[in-house]
Amino acid sequence: MFQPSEDKIKSLIGRMTVDEKVNLLSGRGLWKTAAIERLGIPSIVMTDGAYGVRYSTTQIDAGDSDEDSLQAFLQLVEQQADASGGMFGTTRAATCFPNGNLLGCSWDVDLAYRMGAALAAECRNFGVHLLLGPGINIRRTPLAGRAYEYFSEDPVISGDLAAAVISGLQDNGVGASLKHFACNNSEMERTTTSSDVDERALREIYLAGFERAIEKSAPWTVMSSYNLLNGVQAAENRWLLTTVLHEEWDYGGLVVSDWHAIKDRGAALLAGTDLDMPESQPRKRRLHAAIEAGDVAPEAVDAACAKVLELVCKCNAHERLHTAIDLEEHHALSRLIAGESMVLLRNEGKTLPIDPKSLGRLLVVGDGAVLPVIQGSGSATTNPYRVDSPFVQIAARTGVGLDVQHLPFASTANAEIAASISVIVEAASKADATVVFAENEKSRHGEGNDRDTLRLAASHDALIHALAAAGRKVVVVLSMPDAVEMPWLGEVDAVLAGFYAGQGGGEAIARILFGEQNPCGKLSASMPARMRDIPGWHSYPGEQGRHLYSESIFVGYRFYDLKAIAPAFPFGHGLSYTTFSYEDLAINVQEIVPGMACTASVTIRNTGSVAGKEIVQLYVRPVKPGLKRPIRELKAFVKLHLEPGEAKTATLALVERDFQYFDAVRSAWVLDAEAFVIEAGASSRDIRLEVTLPCRMERPALPVLLPNSPTALVFAHPKAEAALVTFFVAKLSITGAEAMALLAKTKGSFLGFYDTLSWYVGDSVREADIAEIFEGLNDV
Repeated sequence: MFQPSEDKIKSLIGRMTVDEKVNLLSGRGLWKTAAIERLGIPSIVMTDGAYGVRYSTTQIDAGDSDEDSLQAFLQLVEQQADASGGMFGTTRAATCFPNGNLLGCSWDVDLAYRMGAALAAECRNFGVHLLLGPGINIRRTPLAGRAYEYFSEDPVISGDLAAAVISGLQDNGVGASLKHFACNNSEMERTTTSSDVDERALREIYLAGFERAIEKSAPWTVMSSYNLLNGVQAAENRWLLTTVLHEEWDYGGLVVSDWHAIKDRGAALLAGTDLDMPESQPRKRRLHAAIEAGDVAPEAVDAACAKVLELVCKCNAHERLHTAIDLEEHHALSRLIAGESMVLLRNEGKTLPIDPKSLGRLLVVGDGAVLPVIQGSGSATTNPYRVDSPFVQIAARTGVGLDVQHLPFASTANAEIAASISVIVEAASKADATVVFAENEKSRHGEGNDRDTLRLAASHDALIHALAAAGRKVVVVLSMPDAVEMPWLGEVDAVLAGFYAGQGGGEAIARILFGEQNPCGKLSASMPARMRDIPGWHSYPGEQGRHLYSESIFVGYRFYDLKAIAPAFPFGHGLSYTTFSYEDLAINVQEIVPGMACTASVTIRNTGSVAGKEIVQLYVRPVKPGLKRPIRELKAFVKLHLEPGEAKTATLALVERDFQYFDAVRSAWVLDAEAFVIEAGASSRDIRLEVTLPCRMERPALPVLLPNSPTALVFAHPKAEAALVTFFVAKLSITGAEAMALLAKTKGSFLGFYDTLSWYVGDSVREADIAEIFEGLNDV
């Protein structure tokens, strides 16, 4: 077992040649670190993806040759999830769990932990030491090709669920790689386009989930992203990887590049990217040359080598390879997670659940009912161990009183669509209810391919319109990477959002349709009514290599609230087969003060007739903040199970950061508001209770004064006026009243202070005199 002490690691590094160090920092093949047999250093194995272990036998088991590795990698990321052969032909079967777009709707950290533990078990069985996930980039826009991988538009959900998955993995001996750091929010020219984001938005939105997950779970690795961040390649961004990640957040783990993300290997190493993946002979040669030329200091190389060896030690210490697993148990877990996450968006007239004893005839329509799209496309795609067919699971509920029929309907355009719709409408006229399985255009999502529309696949809208017009009950089950437009929304009776539900989604859908599972998922990202309502849509996906995040901190529901735009469905929305009341919101403090933490308690009561789960969302709304802020922001949540009539009191913690904003001028988190409203809600647009607490603000930072600072800034300083009066009395031999009158003349000028003053005193007061006074004030 490779378990050297800290001193032994230093000794090993001291014995390495430059070639060996370069090899260690460059990986081996596509999925391994380099072994150094001379020194007894083993390699470790890593692989994608966050929702299922993708173990390629040809890429991992067949050897470490660099030959054809680029082609193999490109085939991987371009693989379509529903394609036959290809990657699946050489990939071991594993459990395909619900993707991030659905898991995020669970708001359930315990389930996320269980999924992480199951992934760890499959990694151990396959001989994998490090799983490359979870990914928590903010779902800034539903058009993003990899939105399906990510949990939410909000960093609180993203950070908490990621921490749970990471802990589930690492508590069970398998490392995690939190990715993609940072602002990998578009697939358009993803390796060359700069995500241009102001620092406040970075701190409050795009980095906050990473900071939260790292604090709670300490992932063994963090993966830098493909894109440039404010003009600097993320893998080569020292501010991001060293200043923020290591120095400010005190992260002690290893930073690994995304695959082939590094452009300048020497710059990346100096910035803080320790491990370059996968192996690249040109990048290895460039690093070797940079070291030999003295462009990369030996200390930086040795520090990165130490990080790699520390990771190898961790993996080796927890190694339990080829342990047995129960894939049937994991399939059951996949079903459970899907059922706990699906979101009932609409349910008019209590259409759902279906009573199989009284319905009579049920028509199921769509190819997705038989061959469901269970996951997104790209490097996160998994070869599923088994897949539940929704129609098979629905048909299993049939009995004496219920007849179920399926009619196909393709998701690709063809000449027979009009005829197919006519046949389906005729069949629906004889059915008591129709369940339509609808999905988005398959070719317009996934890694490397952003969507350019929120519409469903060809003619699915027309089919749903036609079925609704037939006058029968219509239930729509949606499979999609993120939000879709629903022009028929007001015409149908029920809508169930399944997102990408994993291999157990078919059974989960059947359970919800027939009431065996009470839906309890809630949206972790807003659903816009139309594409042009998407925050930042007007600047997406950027031009000439730059993508301006024009909405700044107003991401997702923050934007819809600010603009008073009604989304199709708000953040946090989700219906149940029961109802809940909110009672007795209380906060354990009387005011918000610097450095404090507090707790909120609220009682939730199941006022319906069936057991169910409610996701309680706690928002903070600032009153008259110093800088413009979102109307409300999610700060905590909890999921409660309640029997009919049962009440439980939820306690949710709030910390100082939950009340602060980031002031880029001061480069600090600041508490600045007149008061805060603590809100308990069932969604961001369904606030049930609120409590207002006054805020005792921090002493505001004094402005830095220069001779020609604006006059308003000068008089905002509490000691400026008195200091200037004292100076004028002595310098100009005038009375205090005359000095005050002189100062009064300068107030309101749009010129700088000294330029304004000189109109009245000429050269009798020098600019250097004012500079000296202001320097003294700045030191206060």
